[in-house]
Amino acid sequence: MSQRTEHRQATPGRPVSGWAVGFAAFAACVMVLAGVFGAIMGFAAILENEVYVFRGDYVFEFDLTTWGWLHLLIGIFVAVAGFAVFTGQAWARTVGIILAGLSAIANFMFIPYYPVWSLLIIALDIVVIWALAVYSRQAAAAALR
Repeated sequence: MSQRTEHRQATPGRPVSGWAVGFAAFAACVMVLAGVFGAIMGFAAILENEVYVFRGDYVFEFDLTTWGWLHLLIGIFVAVAGFAVFTGQAWARTVGIILAGLSAIANFMFIPYYPVWSLLIIALDIVVIWALAVYSRQAAAAALR
């Protein structure tokens, strides 16, 4: 067994890596911020249908109001899940991973409307998924102490 695998095993007396706790806190902060920004972006698309310019011909072409509602709902759920990650609950990490994946897919399909922002959010969603996937139950318990 490698040393890296042994480090991930939960042992009662072993100290928790500060990196794991730090990356989880970073993931929670990114989720809250990206969720709020996504909700604002969706709200803007709902209120003003011509706020974003469509660039080129793309397979996933939907009405901008539909995109607005989609981003508003995903943004709200991602922000709430980000707050829940701060509690250190396993369900919050699982929900966070699922919602970050959904956010990445929605932003991939939104690339023709807002390419730079969509690619940035996809990259941040990947970092969030990684950070929440390596965040153990032991690290969550230590963060709450």
